[in-house]
Amino acid sequence: MRPLFVLNVAALSPEEVGNDTPHLKHLADQGTLRPLIAPDPALTSVSHATMVTGLPPNQHGIVANGWYDRSYAKILNWNRSDQLVSGEKIWEAAQKRAPQLKSANLFWRFCTHSSCDLILTERPTYFANGRKGADVYSSDPDFKTHLVKEYGPFPFFNFWGPKAGLPSSQWICSAAEELLRRGEHELILCYAPGLDYDGQRFGPQATETKHTLKAGDQLFGSLIKIAQEAGYDVAVVSDYGFTTVRRPIFLNRSLRKAGWLSIETAANGELLEPGASAAFAVSDNQAAHIYVRGDVPTSQIKSYLENIDGVRAVLTPEETDALGHTRSGDLLAIAEPDAWFAYPYWLDDQNMPDFARCVDIFNKPGFDPCEMYLREGFGGTLHAAKRFAQLKLGIRAPFDVISVDYHRVRGARNIRPSTPQQGATLITSWQQAEHQPLSMIDLKDCLLSRLLS
Repeated sequence: MRPLFVLNVAALSPEEVGNDTPHLKHLADQGTLRPLIAPDPALTSVSHATMVTGLPPNQHGIVANGWYDRSYAKILNWNRSDQLVSGEKIWEAAQKRAPQLKSANLFWRFCTHSSCDLILTERPTYFANGRKGADVYSSDPDFKTHLVKEYGPFPFFNFWGPKAGLPSSQWICSAAEELLRRGEHELILCYAPGLDYDGQRFGPQATETKHTLKAGDQLFGSLIKIAQEAGYDVAVVSDYGFTTVRRPIFLNRSLRKAGWLSIETAANGELLEPGASAAFAVSDNQAAHIYVRGDVPTSQIKSYLENIDGVRAVLTPEETDALGHTRSGDLLAIAEPDAWFAYPYWLDDQNMPDFARCVDIFNKPGFDPCEMYLREGFGGTLHAAKRFAQLKLGIRAPFDVISVDYHRVRGARNIRPSTPQQGATLITSWQQAEHQPLSMIDLKDCLLSRLLS
């Protein structure tokens, strides 16, 4: 058995490993760099589940970051439980052959309540008065207490929202460093999302994004060095690359204008009623699951969507492994290279729901990258300062600080990279016989063969 440290660096593409990332490039020169081919749709949760199970989405069941639950008639986003992921995970497969092996999982999606020996992930405290507090969940309360004492509370508001950036990854890497130095776990998985945010805010080619890439390389390079000094082999993986986008596409607005979307006018604005809709979209970056009611011909919806400007393709279950699961849509829409799918369904901003201007990942029927932008102008800055002060003081108030200008978004997960160099990445500290692109489905076996050699 060879101890293995798997570092998941969100949004790192093979073409970014070079002059801006000398530490990652050194690791690649020492070992092997290969593009990873992500399944449909190339999104955080989908890629994470695929890497740890070696199964496609229609088998492991994580078809997107959020999906429609037909029983509840509700869209559920960003769940955490390992019980949602079908299939044997990499740590379970390893322990079958090496029962003494211990594993740790830091912040990979769906790690909560898994069979790993140690688990650590973000889980905010939701107070009864509506206030949200930064916190983490750990299967080892003593480890959590130690981390908070040593490094302070987990900086959750740097993990997502207008302040999202590298500080949250710095905290996570500090936790990983603690485990590496202890040497109690032969398999450690760590997820660091620090490169994810500016790639969306500014686009993958922007100066700000390049600056973050360089700073991230310093952070990850230090962690990789510690891992190797502690006797671990290192594998750096990513879940997708980014592409530059210029225009949002509002599928739900189009479906509403066509008469297929159902809306309730409530006291807090217009609300999507998926259970009463003939068809609606759960949108996320360049992909959208389209759910179609049983009495409506799917071919009719497919034909309608294919004629919307900005839609590159509309796939059926026969054309993609993203579909065919009970959680998946009936169709999967893919955006043009310069476009992305925005979730809004209201036609007049005066009727937008109150959560539209809030950081509210659970209530929105789709992913909203605008949660990383503050409201525009000096008035927006003052309003944000007021809300942050109320948050610190524990005063109950909506965190309605974000922009609703969807044209500000400049980067999206690259669902259809033009070359493998613009997609996901695998860097190993050891030399591999093959250098060709590797399917993300095959990554589990690749890592197990090294771990158990």
